[in-house]
Amino acid sequence: MKIAYCIPALYTPSGMERVLTLKANYFAEKLNHDITIILSDSGERPPYYELSPKIKLVYLNIDFDRMYSMPMYKRIPYYMRMQRLFKKKLTDALLLLKPDITISLLRREINFLNSIQDGSRKMGEIHFDRENYRSLRGEKARNPIEVLMAKFWMAKLIKELKKLERFIVLTKEDQKKWTELSNTTVIYNPLPFKPEVVSDCSAKQVILVGRYTHQKGIDMMIQTWKFVAEKHPDWTLKVYGAGDRTSYQKLVDEAGIGGSVCLEGPTPDIEAKYLESSIFVLSSRHEGFGMVLIEAMACGLPVVSFTCPCGPRDIVTEGKDGFLVDLGDVKALAEKICVLIEDEALRKEMGVNARMNIDRFDLDKIAQQWENVFSYKK
Repeated sequence: MKIAYCIPALYTPSGMERVLTLKANYFAEKLNHDITIILSDSGERPPYYELSPKIKLVYLNIDFDRMYSMPMYKRIPYYMRMQRLFKKKLTDALLLLKPDITISLLRREINFLNSIQDGSRKMGEIHFDRENYRSLRGEKARNPIEVLMAKFWMAKLIKELKKLERFIVLTKEDQKKWTELSNTTVIYNPLPFKPEVVSDCSAKQVILVGRYTHQKGIDMMIQTWKFVAEKHPDWTLKVYGAGDRTSYQKLVDEAGIGGSVCLEGPTPDIEAKYLESSIFVLSSRHEGFGMVLIEAMACGLPVVSFTCPCGPRDIVTEGKDGFLVDLGDVKALAEKICVLIEDEALRKEMGVNARMNIDRFDLDKIAQQWENVFSYKK
């Protein structure tokens, strides 16, 4: 089949781009589909993750980013002009490609994709949870205008999603929230690697992987670690991620735990960092799925995670391969980490279970689920 994906860019090292690259490479190399990725915003910047040479890239060169430096009165008309240009260029590209299936990753094209009469079956896939998509939720409280805009955007989105042949969500937990839709299917993200060697869970090290943003809850992890460090000063917490660490380092220093906390930048070999650790912690306020959970589990690590929306409830089996803790309960998070620190046998048993329980995220299995969606005819 000829399949076209629509995404703003592939040059950033983010989860959505990584997952699309994994799937597209598999579909092109293993299943022999004709894959084209249409990029709206990236200029001519090359993909961050390596793409199969069989995959074609189409650059539309729409400069949406320019509007973010403009005052609001200029930003809105500029956005409308760019959106019209985007629709024209994407329409021309799809009419030329004539794909069998066009898949939106629910960026700006979802607002008009269904209206393009190119003959392709239209599908969508979302890499966020509903509560945190188009909600304008962030570190600051939303004002009344933002609330109205969020409601308007969501209503418009639902209208477009109903027109899609299939709408793919990442978790069963999130699927339940799309109550207006009858065309949803759950397909998990695939596991990017499964090393032959696993951690023996003997090192006195806990690991957290995530960007230094409000979403990832590293501030809450620092509060958590203050409790852990008091009981187990010989254990270390290592955090790996992109972004500005300055404010988080200040929190570490103020908590007096600098001797046992290492805030690191991103690493090209995160697999090795999992393998040198014994426990993985996810402290996020929200996730679309939580790729880092299945990565850590593939390396044989038990996990302790907040029950944030969405992902942990679908991935972690409570008491078998990890512990789930109410979102924001830093004391409970610390207590469960301490349980694993103090019980080496349990820690290793959960690590073994974690390794076994991630088989359902194997790329072959996930690709077959997508193949079933592609092959289904109404």
